[in-house]
Amino acid sequence: MSLQTEFAFVLPKGYIDRDGNVHREGTMRLATAMDEIAPLRDPRVQANEAYLVVALLARVVTRLGDLPSITTGVIESLFAADLAYLQDFYQQINGVGESRITVRCPHCGEVFEEAAPALGDRRLPPSTACTRR
Repeated sequence: MSLQTEFAFVLPKGYIDRDGNVHREGTMRLATAMDEIAPLRDPRVQANEAYLVVALLARVVTRLGDLPSITTGVIESLFAADLAYLQDFYQQINGVGESRITVRCPHCGEVFEEAAPALGDRRLPPSTACTRR
């Protein structure tokens, strides 16, 4: 039995290159630990945490149309809908979409589970469990 490590996708809108060609079909590979660690050293990520998503996706998107390479510039130029799609796709194939974390409510002290933050989001999700807010 082998593990599938690359997954095909189709962007909702597509990347438009300098010549006006639209690139929608691509592949993304499973992320490694280094894929998630290395971007943290990038000065652009250190200056703006939101850039982590761009740096990470540039590492794991292996093909987009017939582009010769996928760079941070390509990811930066995606339409917002395509970036959101790739973030969701990343979470889906890497099994992080259903992650849960244990949190303590700052209002009542109750401990409960919440959905883990999305890729690149370092904020804790707002709790819906506490009625004392």
